Parts: sequence; structure tokens; C-alpha cells
Amino acid sequence: MIFVFCCFFLSQTSFAQKDSTAIRAKQLKFGADKYNPLSPSKAAFYSAIFPGGGQIYNKKYWKAPIVWAAIGTSVYFYIDNSNEYDRFRTAFKLRSQGLKDEFTDENGNTLISTAGLESAQKTLRKNRDLSLLTGVLLYVLQIVEASVNAHLLQFDTDDSLSINPMIKTDPLLVEAPKLGLTLKYSF
Repeated sequence: MIFVFCCFFLSQTSFAQKDSTAIRAKQLKFGADKYNPLSPSKAAFYSAIFPGGGQIYNKKYWKAPIVWAAIGTSVYFYIDNSNEYDRFRTAFKLRSQGLKDEFTDENGNTLISTAGLESAQKTLRKNRDLSLLTGVLLYVLQIVEASVNAHLLQFDTDDSLSINPMIKTDPLLVEAPKLGLTLKYSF
């Protein structure tokens, strides 16, 4: 029993690999790579303070106008839907008090019914809230994108890090060839 335990214990330790994180830490201490662990948090901070700031910090200048356009479009639709909602809400309140509203002509004919005013209010309120939600999501998304991009900029893209797919036939079974896929990677 002890023999089996010793064999098992020795076999586990004999096939251990070198710790790649320790080797990486030694390389970083000696300046082999330019790794800045605070870079992603700085990019996220700059994006949180000023939308597109993290993209500029990451030197991805072409992304900043996209962020500004996306958030600006959301703000535009929020303001437009809010103004239209207020317009239909005011008309509904005036009509419910028996007063003339902007959707009533000089002859007293209503251009939009009371039910139409209520329906327009519901639709515009829903669109306004959706525009606000879209703007918040885009704001958070650009912060996350800046942080992830800062992480990926520090990723080692050396040519020695590659995956080379190869297709090999089985040499033992010549009469019934089987294909397999081998992925080789080297560091």
C-alpha cells in the first residue's frame, strides 16, 4: 500500500511543468516587456470621466468619434422624445380641462383624438426611456471596451507564439486512412 502511494506521489511530481507565471514575473522585473498593470484601470477611468477618453489614452483615436456619435445619437433621441412627450402631455391636460390645445383647429375640430394623445404619450415615454437605457449601456460599454483594449495592447504578440494546424494520416492503418488534427504551439 505504501509502495503504491509512493509511486503515485512520485509520478505526480515527476511530470510537473515549470511555472510560467514565475518566469514571466522575472522577465518583467528585468524590463524584458513593457507591462503596465495600471494601464487598463487608467483607460477605464479616462473613459468614465470623458467618453472616448480611454480610447484616446489607448491611442485608438479612430474609436473616439464613434463613441461620441453613439452617445450623442442616444442623447439626441432622448431629448427629442422627451420634448414630444411633453408636447402631447400638455395637449392632453388642456383637453381634459376643456381648454383648446395645439391639436384643435379654429373651428373646434380635433386633429388628434384624446385616445390618440394617450397612445402618443405612451409610445413617446417608452421611446424616451429606451433612449436613456441605450445611452447608459453605450456609456458603460465604451468604458469596458477601453479597459479590455488596454489589456489586449499588453498581450504578447511575438511571432514565436503561434498555432500551426497540421493534418496527418495514421501510418498504422493504411487501408483505412483516418484524418486527425494536431495543434502545435511553441513559445
